[in-house]
Amino acid sequence: MAAPTKTTVSLREGYQTTIRTRHHVYHADEPADQGGTDSAVTPSEMVMGALGSCIAITIKMYAERKQWPLEGVDVRLDYERFAAKDYPAYEGSEQFVHEIREAIVLHGPLDAEQRERLLEIAEKCPVSRLIALPSFYKRELLDALPELE
Repeated sequence: MAAPTKTTVSLREGYQTTIRTRHHVYHADEPADQGGTDSAVTPSEMVMGALGSCIAITIKMYAERKQWPLEGVDVRLDYERFAAKDYPAYEGSEQFVHEIREAIVLHGPLDAEQRERLLEIAEKCPVSRLIALPSFYKRELLDALPELE
């Protein structure tokens, strides 16, 4: 099991957040028409970026292990929220479901079997699993956050 990733997010004014993970600092915000200042990508865009990055990296790592001639990966993602009752593939009690659409381009002289295998490997990226598999939240209210290690 991998060590847990520690991330802190701070919001003080407006909707812009400051995100700190390890030694990295970045931001998220909302578009101006939704009350933000559009100074950074939205949290949902970050999730799509994280998912696409994870897919591309997972594919590349596998191709490198197999010494396949993969020269690059492009991933385009979008998502849409549906009322669960209106989504034919869903049977459950949630009010909404999300459909994530992925388009993947594999660059390089790969044969059909390699391309198909890499598409299967894309499903195994850790972020995809984080989104798709059940997750359980354990929330606690603190007076202050401990410092990141």
